Amino acid sequence: MANHKKSDKIDYLYNLKLYFNFAKKYKAYFFIVLLLILIVEATSVAEKFLFKLLIDRATDLSNRTLQLEPFIKILTFVAIMFIIVSLIRVLGKWLNLHFINKLEGNLILDLKIKFFNHILHLSHNFYTSHKTGSLISRLIRGSHSIESLTDLIVFNFSPLFFQLVVSFGSIIYFDFVSALIVVFVILAFILYSVFINYFQQEASIKFNDAEDFEKANISDTFTNIESIKYFGKENFIKRRFAKIGNITKESILRFWQYTRWLESGQAFIISIGTILLIYFPMVKFLNNEIELGTLVFIYTVYLNLMAPLWGFVYGIRNFYRAMSDFHSLYAYAKIENDIKDLSNAEELKIKHGKIEFKNVNFSYKNRNILKNFNLVIPEKKKIALVGPSGAGKSTIIKLLYRLYDVDSGEILIDGKNINKFMQESLRSELSIVPQECVLFDDTIYNNILFSRPSATKTEVFEAIKFAQLDKIINKFPNKEKTIVGERGIKLSGGEKQRVSIARAILADKKVLVLDEATSSLDSETEHEIQKDLEDLMKERTSIIIAHRLSTVMKADFIVVVDNGRVVEVDTHQQLINKPGLYKKLWNLQKGGYSK
Repeated sequence: MANHKKSDKIDYLYNLKLYFNFAKKYKAYFFIVLLLILIVEATSVAEKFLFKLLIDRATDLSNRTLQLEPFIKILTFVAIMFIIVSLIRVLGKWLNLHFINKLEGNLILDLKIKFFNHILHLSHNFYTSHKTGSLISRLIRGSHSIESLTDLIVFNFSPLFFQLVVSFGSIIYFDFVSALIVVFVILAFILYSVFINYFQQEASIKFNDAEDFEKANISDTFTNIESIKYFGKENFIKRRFAKIGNITKESILRFWQYTRWLESGQAFIISIGTILLIYFPMVKFLNNEIELGTLVFIYTVYLNLMAPLWGFVYGIRNFYRAMSDFHSLYAYAKIENDIKDLSNAEELKIKHGKIEFKNVNFSYKNRNILKNFNLVIPEKKKIALVGPSGAGKSTIIKLLYRLYDVDSGEILIDGKNINKFMQESLRSELSIVPQECVLFDDTIYNNILFSRPSATKTEVFEAIKFAQLDKIINKFPNKEKTIVGERGIKLSGGEKQRVSIARAILADKKVLVLDEATSSLDSETEHEIQKDLEDLMKERTSIIIAHRLSTVMKADFIVVVDNGRVVEVDTHQQLINKPGLYKKLWNLQKGGYSK
């Protein structure tokens, strides 16, 4: 079981900068939302003031310093104003939620598109070192964290700020000491909460890492479910998952432990503030320095602050959690594609299909793979790359596709260095039938259409017929609309390869790569598909990688690779008639052995 990678500290400035880069596109929405919050919070204090006015005048009425008729007029005025304030409050909340929903929907979409696109364009090397489960987990959790952060601004931070401004302004008008007590309680409450949550952030990151590791393990387990079943390792996998789950449990418990300190400290601060606020205004009331309505107003406004205050603290906790979620996703923004296009890179259109490797050297993780590799592949010729495992055959194809860049030397297509072209246009001009055709969980038709989305229905069915796939899909109830399952699991190996061949013929490119295209098939299926592949290679520059030498006998010439160098080049017949690596491999396979 792999160890968890030690987490870095959260870069708040970097995360917030990225957030506001998304948010600045919607400045108008933010302005409207904040204005509506101010109006709503002001109506809350206005209601308390109307209540104060009512109590004061009722007190005057009971003391007979105010007559009934003027009191009824005041009561009517207060009732009308209360209805107006309530309507403004209701409408303000409705409009506020309307604009918040639009704002957050747009922000979530923008973030998901930005990071999906960014991760999609990262190099092949990136995907060899990052688990799919973790990528999915971080993308989904990170996209929802932008909603969390926006919620904090509009539901937790802004209401408290506006409520505090309005409340402080109204209380200080009646009693300066009470206003100071309110400010003291709020500041002490907020600072203490920020302090505790700050120390909680490391536990939050470790919990995120543990959860990501757990999700990646789950994804890896169910992706390899067949291997688990074949080897009867269910109990082993269950024990391993229990250990990983326990690490996640311990991580979240450490994260939760901070809550007891947070809530007990907050309760203590509120209790002290409440005692002070009861004592000082009450003394003034007993000394006839303030009216009963003013006393009630101070208490109700103070209590009215509690909801946004607790909301703010909840928001602080979520802020650090959102920052942790951002941290996991935004780290990808700092990763650049290893393979970079030149600023003046052009679109590639292959006219002839001549390919040349000139003095190519390439190493991977301090291991020399290709050493001064030279090879010319004439247009419309079929060449085969053969050699022992680890000789560098697959690396040659990856370099041709610019999944990696050469250390030195150059690769030319039609006499031009492939580095001068946009990598996506380069790859779109090549076609491949891989060893294992991995399909999307979609219909057979759409999987074939993927290679050329602009193709007509007629062209897709021509490709299906060419690959002799029509005979197979006619037996399926849903024909070409059959869903193939994740990675094409509902199809046999031969059926998937025919889909792969149909996809390649529909792509209709001048350069074709067959990368162990039949090695995973049984002999009968391989024999059937070989004819399709021969037809597919006609009039195309074709590169065949194969371990089974019987599949490359008809190549125009065979390139034997060993230790990253070309050691032999000739036809099959010439190579088996002279001593060398190819003859050795041929004799081994002819004798029933596999290399």
